[in-house]
Amino acid sequence: MTYNFRYMTQHDWLAEHGDYLYRYALARLRDPHQAEDAVQETLLAAISGSSFAGKASPRTWLTGILKHKIIDQFRRQQRETRLESPDDIGEEEPGMDEFFVEDGHWSEPPQHWVEPGNLLQQQQFLEILQDCMDRLPKKLARIFLLREIEETDNEDICKELEISPTNAWVMLYRARMGLRKCVEMNWLEAR
Repeated sequence: MTYNFRYMTQHDWLAEHGDYLYRYALARLRDPHQAEDAVQETLLAAISGSSFAGKASPRTWLTGILKHKIIDQFRRQQRETRLESPDDIGEEEPGMDEFFVEDGHWSEPPQHWVEPGNLLQQQQFLEILQDCMDRLPKKLARIFLLREIEETDNEDICKELEISPTNAWVMLYRARMGLRKCVEMNWLEAR
């Protein structure tokens, strides 16, 4: 079948490829409204751009555009923060009231659970943790140290490392996962 995109309309593409594009978007976004929006944005981009060179099938070309629209949707979701609904504000976890006073502080601080017999194990663990931190890329080790050890505020970390808050969270996640894997391999499996 030969396609002349100059004369095709959004309705033609929707009729021919709409179901496939919608299923593709829905499988990735898992939200019917977002999937519909992504397909609509795809068709609008295809009509306004019309950069179809004919090297692939129209469905492949439209799917490529849709992939980018889905990625854009994920990026938008990461940038937007959802506010709590008014009904959720003020709700507390059931059974937690007994541990805290009204201002949010502990009613009784938790007891320190260190046992003398575990001091040697703690020292060995700290050596393995340090070795694992040395294996991380320097920037990931630095952000983990700032946040988890020195308890530095996220805003101060971003200023010091000259990164965005989103990048800071991604880096911190990668550092935690890298350390977790290393500690599991070198501490937990060795035991």
